[in-house]
Amino acid sequence: MTFPNFAQPGPRPGPPLGNQHPVTQHPVTQHPVTQQQGTQFQGAQFQGTPHTPGGGNGEDTGHPAVDAVLRSLANAARLAPAEQIAEYEAAHQVLQETLASIDR
Repeated sequence: MTFPNFAQPGPRPGPPLGNQHPVTQHPVTQHPVTQQQGTQFQGAQFQGTPHTPGGGNGEDTGHPAVDAVLRSLANAARLAPAEQIAEYEAAHQVLQETLASIDR
């Protein structure tokens, strides 16, 4: 169905020519760091916990199916992208089924 007062789309523009970027580039102004500013964070240490791929701090969740999924996700980072997608889809399915079984 077409609407009488609705403008019809025209041809789509093509990609930019050459190495031109469609966004205007502005020069970046760099400000020198003074001695006082540069020493402000010397000696600071991060007190957080390191990130463990696949969820959490390496401790078990207490549910064997969830623990297995988290281990498989930690190993998925080493796979090719197509295999990662399949691994994530399988993990999603297992987690959905596990959650559904807990709700019963």
